[in-house]
Amino acid sequence: MAMSKSKQFQLALQVKSLVHQGLTLHQSGKFAEAQQCYEQVLALQPDHFDALQLLGALSVQIKQYDQAVILLSKALALNPHHAGCYSNRGSAFKALMLLENALSDYDLAILVKPDYAEAHFNRGNVLQDLQQYDAAMHSYDQAIHIKSNYAEAYYNRGNVLQSLKQFEQSISDYDLAIRFNPNYALAYLNRGNAYKALKRLEEALSSYDKAIHINPNNEVTFSNRGNVLKDLGRFTEALSSYDEAIRLKPDYHEAYSNRGNVFDKLQRFDEAISNHDIAIRMKPDYAEAFYNRSIVFEKIHCFDQALSSYYAAIRMNPKYEEAHWNLSLCLLLCGHFDEGFQRYEWRWKNASVRQVVGYRNFDEPLWLGAEALEDKTILLYAEQGLGDTIQFCRYVALVAQRGAKIILEVQRPLVRLLGQLHGVSEIVAKGDQLPSYDLQCPLLSLPLAFKTELHSIPPVAQNLCIAVEKMAFWSGKLGKKVKLRVGLVWSGSTIHINDMNRSLNLAQLLPYLPEHFEYICLQKEIRPIDTALLASRPDIKFYGDELHDFCDTAALCQLMDLVISVDTSVAHLSGTLNIPTWVLLPYCPDWRWLLDRNDSPWYPSVKLFRQGKSDWGKTLAHVKSELFELGS
Repeated sequence: MAMSKSKQFQLALQVKSLVHQGLTLHQSGKFAEAQQCYEQVLALQPDHFDALQLLGALSVQIKQYDQAVILLSKALALNPHHAGCYSNRGSAFKALMLLENALSDYDLAILVKPDYAEAHFNRGNVLQDLQQYDAAMHSYDQAIHIKSNYAEAYYNRGNVLQSLKQFEQSISDYDLAIRFNPNYALAYLNRGNAYKALKRLEEALSSYDKAIHINPNNEVTFSNRGNVLKDLGRFTEALSSYDEAIRLKPDYHEAYSNRGNVFDKLQRFDEAISNHDIAIRMKPDYAEAFYNRSIVFEKIHCFDQALSSYYAAIRMNPKYEEAHWNLSLCLLLCGHFDEGFQRYEWRWKNASVRQVVGYRNFDEPLWLGAEALEDKTILLYAEQGLGDTIQFCRYVALVAQRGAKIILEVQRPLVRLLGQLHGVSEIVAKGDQLPSYDLQCPLLSLPLAFKTELHSIPPVAQNLCIAVEKMAFWSGKLGKKVKLRVGLVWSGSTIHINDMNRSLNLAQLLPYLPEHFEYICLQKEIRPIDTALLASRPDIKFYGDELHDFCDTAALCQLMDLVISVDTSVAHLSGTLNIPTWVLLPYCPDWRWLLDRNDSPWYPSVKLFRQGKSDWGKTLAHVKSELFELGS
C-alpha cells in the first residue's frame, strides 16, 4: 500500500532531523552517536545520499575503510558529480594500500572541482607513497596555489624534497608550515632531520627541542635528538634522550640500537652489545642492529661474532652497502683475502665510502683479471691515500707481465717517486688530462684481479725514483752521522677516519726515546698541540716545508737506520724502500696489518708494535726496550 502524504511528510521530517542530529554529533567528535543516526536514516531510506556520503566520510575517520568504500560507492552511484565522495573514497583506498584506486578517485574529485585544495593535497600524498616525487610536488604546488596558508601541504612538500635530498629547500617549506601553524610539532621534527642531514647539528637540536616543547610524547623526536647529541659528542645527554624515547615506547627497537651506538662511543662495549641484543630480540630482522653490533664485536676483537653478525645483517638486507663494506674489511683483517677482496668492491656502491675513495665514472671497461692484455693500454689509478698508492703500486709489474701498456695515474706528490716503476709507459698526476686507453682498474682492485692470498702477496715495488741530487741535499743537511739515526712519525692526517686512535701526541712519545740516538722528524706537518714542544727539542730535527714531495721524504728515509711511524704513508714508503721500520698500530688496526703477528707479509723490513686494550704505555715501553737493545 502506498504511503500517505502525511506519513511521507513525517518520514521526511524524521530523516531530516536524524541527518541534522548526526551531522552535529559528527562535528562534535561524537562518532558512535553520529554513526547510529546515519544508520537509522539508511534503515528508513537505504538510498539517502547525504546519509551514505556522511557515514562514508565518518567511516574513513574511524578507520572502517572497507565499509567506507561500500557506502561512498553507493553514494556516487546516486550522484557521480560529488567531489567530496571521490576524495573520501580515495582516502579509504589509500588506507587500504590500493594506491592506484586512490589516485583515480582524487583525479575524479579534481575533475569535478578543480579548486579542491584537499584533493590536490591528498593526491600528492598518494604520489609520494608511489615515489613519484615530481608529480607529488606538482600536486602540492597546486594545493598551495589554491590555499596559500596550507601548512600541511608545505610540510608534505618538504618531506618530498627531503626524500630527494634537497635539504635546503625542504627546510624552507618546513619554515612555511611552521609560519602558518606555529604548533606544528612534526614540521619541527622533520626540519631537524633536514638540518642533521646538512650537518647543521646545533640547528637540528634546536628544532627537535621545539618539537618536544609542543609535543613531549613523540618518541621519534627524542631518539633523533639523541642522534644529534651523539654526533655533537654530548654522549651523556644523548643517553638521556634515548632513555626518554624508550620510556615513551618501551619496544622502540631503534632507540635501543641508537643507545648502543652511544655506549660504543663511550667504550662501554658490554652495554653497547646488550642494547643491540635487546633491539634484535624486539625486531629479529633488524639489519641495522646486527650491523652496529658487528662493529662493537670488532672493537673488542670478537671477530667470529662480528663476522656472524655482518652476515646476518646482509641476509636481512642483501643490498646493505655499509655491511658489505665493513664485512670486507673484517674478512681482510682476519686474513680471509679471497672473499675479502671480492666484497671490497662494495666500496663503489657505498655513498659515504665513495666520497673517500674517489669514485670515478669511466666509459672504458673495468679490468679484473679476466681479459687478455696483450696490445692493450690500461689505466691504473690511485683511489685512496698516499700510503695505499705506495703499497699497491707493486701490482704494476704484474700487469706489465700480461703484456699491457700501462698508464699510471697517481697523486701529484708521488709522480716523481713512482715515475720509473717497471712497466709504466706514462705517469700522470691525478687531475691532469689522461691519454686514451682501452681498460681501467683502480690500484686497490688489483689484489682481486690477481686473486691474491696471504702466500701470494707480490714483492714491494722496485725502481722507486730517489734522485741523486735529493740524496746529496739531505746528506749535506743531516751532516756526518755520529749516532744511529731514527726517523719519527707520530701523527698522520687529521681527516683519516681512525686518526683519533692511530695518532700520538709528541708528549706521549718523548719519554720513550732514549738519548743516544739522532732523531729526525719525517712529518711535513706538525699539529698545533705539538708545535711548542717540538720547538723546545733541538735534539729532534724537523724540516717541514723543505720536504717538497715524496722524493724528499724517500731520500730522508734512505738516510735512516730505523723509521718509527704510526700507520701513515711514511710507514708504507719506508717499508717499500726496505728500510727497517717499526709501525705503531692501534688496538683495532687497519686491515692490511692483520692480527696477532709482529711482522707483515706486505713488507719484510717492517716490525709491528701493537697497542694493548687500554693505552699506548706498554707498547711504547716495548719500543723503548727495543731501542736500548738496538743501541747497545
